[in-house]
Amino acid sequence: MERVVRIVTDSSCDLPRRLVERFKIAVVPLIVHFGLEVYDDGDLPVEEFWQKAAGPDHPQTSQPSVGTFEEFFGQLVAQGKQVLCLTITGKHSGTFNAAHLAAQRFGEMVKVFDSFSLSLGLGLQALAAAQAAQAGRSMQEILALLEDTRARMRLMIVLDTLENLRRGGRADGFIAIADRMTRALNIKAIINVVDGQLRLLGAARSFQGGLRRVLNLVERLGPLEHLAVVHTRSHEMAEEMANRLAERIGFPRERIWVRETGAVLACHAGAGVIGVLAVPVG
Repeated sequence: MERVVRIVTDSSCDLPRRLVERFKIAVVPLIVHFGLEVYDDGDLPVEEFWQKAAGPDHPQTSQPSVGTFEEFFGQLVAQGKQVLCLTITGKHSGTFNAAHLAAQRFGEMVKVFDSFSLSLGLGLQALAAAQAAQAGRSMQEILALLEDTRARMRLMIVLDTLENLRRGGRADGFIAIADRMTRALNIKAIINVVDGQLRLLGAARSFQGGLRRVLNLVERLGPLEHLAVVHTRSHEMAEEMANRLAERIGFPRERIWVRETGAVLACHAGAGVIGVLAVPVG
């Protein structure tokens, strides 16, 4: 008899609390630092985070400890559950490695899966896994579902500035060239996530031009299973982007999620970011 599978993820997933609670997803908080002040991601309301971010101490982040993951896993394993933990891309965070190390204590009872994504890219995978687990699917079936979803996922992000990414060292592979290009030509960078790595996708002469480029790219993907818009401090623009996507692509507007990303990703993206997450039909 297959054991019941429970889903664990990290707080960068940006899932609404109502879905986390409904599908019994355990969320391990990442850590946010303002100088000597340390907070669990989620403890700071969004408005307070941005007030602090405007102060003298630039926010920094770190992954949860191995011990924190062990505690979460241990509680579920003690209840006789199998555990599947999904994390933010391991290419830009140590969170996957911390979870993987913690899982070693529990043998086959705990599996760790790298989402190769960010924000709702992770969140939608965690939600799909939790829905499958609630439907009684086995660990092997859920992992196969995730591998398929992960392979189809597309995340494209328009940045107002690369300053925060440069400070955080989260995109060293392309940041030097892209930063010089955007500064010299006064253009906006468009990045995407490829196999978990942030890559420079293109550039536009204006932020709106960047959004039009993303809109065109999403339109070429064909029929979509999921569509979402994530942002930092740009709610009206994100809602407008969702409206434009619905009109252009014919995707039901009520099914397009619009979410402001939490503190961890906001630290590295800064204000004025719009990302579009699209999952083509398999």
